[in-house]
Amino acid sequence: MNLPPEPAPALIHSLLQQMLAEDLGSAGDVTTDAIAEPGATALARVLFRRAGRVAGLGAALETFRLLDPATRVERLVPEGEDVPAATTVAVLRGPARAILSGERAALNLLGLLSGVATATGSFVRAVAGSKARIAATRKTTPGLRVLEKYAVGVGGGLSHRFGLYDGILIKDNHIALAGGVGPAVARVRDRTGRTARIQVEVDTLDQLAEVVELGVHAVLLDNMDVATLRRAVALIDGRMLTEASGGVTLETAPAIAATGVDLISVGWITHSAPWHDATLEVVA
Repeated sequence: MNLPPEPAPALIHSLLQQMLAEDLGSAGDVTTDAIAEPGATALARVLFRRAGRVAGLGAALETFRLLDPATRVERLVPEGEDVPAATTVAVLRGPARAILSGERAALNLLGLLSGVATATGSFVRAVAGSKARIAATRKTTPGLRVLEKYAVGVGGGLSHRFGLYDGILIKDNHIALAGGVGPAVARVRDRTGRTARIQVEVDTLDQLAEVVELGVHAVLLDNMDVATLRRAVALIDGRMLTEASGGVTLETAPAIAATGVDLISVGWITHSAPWHDATLEVVA
């Protein structure tokens, strides 16, 4: 599996600093500051309590270096590795105050992103053997999209459309506002030109038949049952990219993939994936 590049530290520093500020406030870590002398050092390990896929470890470890550049971090497993329970994934050495004060922000990030990657990997395995790819949606935690979409990639999924600016998707509310599918597509083409890649959301076969005649590039088949999806794929007959969406679960994903769709978009992998159980333990 080809992993996406890890987010550059410069790209996420402000986000990490916000996480730390949320935890430290104006008074700082009053408990740690009372117990750990300014020059005290510590050795700690970060471990996964249960099996899962590692994602966001680099970003999480950067949290400690932001608190104190003297903190030394050692990654023991690479991004994208599936590890068993009780695996130590990193070791920290350095200022005790930085290690203890950065613990929660770092583990929150690691637990969230590893949970997204692990959940995505489960869906990817569920559709293995089909041509369908698992794609993320824009249903992400506010402010964390760049990291959650990265974690989807670590899990083997596609980021798909990152925001409103990098793809044209005409949805049901656009269609209602324009007065129909045809007028909506016409307005987009008038504004962007006929070569623009347009995707249209449909929820009935009648709508789909109209979209096929318009010659757009992709169609989002929203909340269709498996039988309807199969008929939709046959109607399209390879003339445009097909994406199935709406309430997809691990149990339903294999049957949806078997209909022949190209993409299956799953909001659950970013908005509801269980956090991974990671912890930090001071060992010396």
